Amino acid sequence: MSVDQNTVRHIARLARIAVREDELPALAGELNTILDWVEQLGEVDTKDIEPMTSAVAMSMKMRDDVVTTGNLQKEVTANAPGAEDGFYVVPKVVE
Repeated sequence: MSVDQNTVRHIARLARIAVREDELPALAGELNTILDWVEQLGEVDTKDIEPMTSAVAMSMKMRDDVVTTGNLQKEVTANAPGAEDGFYVVPKVVE
């Protein structure tokens, strides 16, 4: 796959990035280099490789899904600078 200057111009417009005309050839070259690397990665045989979520083997810490007491509005809003009817009161931001 090859990226030309028209494609770079189109990508820049979609990304809403201002690109000068004199920058187009360099960006096209950089994008082509990136796509070449991606193409090389596609050639690697990963058929017998297990998917992993981390480079370090670890197990997730799990806790029991136990229902606890709820309805703690008073305790949660006790230290708030302002609270009313169980909700935080904040200064008006939009006028």
